[in-house]
Amino acid sequence: MGCIELMEYEILLSGGTYKDGREFIRTNFKEVYEVEPGYKLFDVYLIGVPPILVGVENGCIIFPYVKPCHGTFVLKIKDGEEIKRVIKKKKVA
Repeated sequence: MGCIELMEYEILLSGGTYKDGREFIRTNFKEVYEVEPGYKLFDVYLIGVPPILVGVENGCIIFPYVKPCHGTFVLKIKDGEEIKRVIKKKKVA
C-alpha cells in the first residue's frame, strides 16, 4: 500500500502529543497490542516513543501516525491482513 494518505481512513484524534495518542488508544479500545518503533504497518514504519500501542476493533486497526511537521494523529483503517500480523504481538493487559 505504501501511502496512508491514499487509503480510506478515519481520524480519531489530532492536534495532540504522541503521549495523548497512546493514552487515547489505551483508554478507548479493549484489544490493544504493543509494537516496537519501526514496526511496519501498511508499508509505513511507525515512529514514536515506546511503547507504541495499536488497537483492534471490528475489523479495523487503530494506531498513532506521526507526520513530521504536522504532529500526531490516531487513525482507524479497516483491514484484516494487518490485524492478523498485529495480534501476534504482545497484548497489553
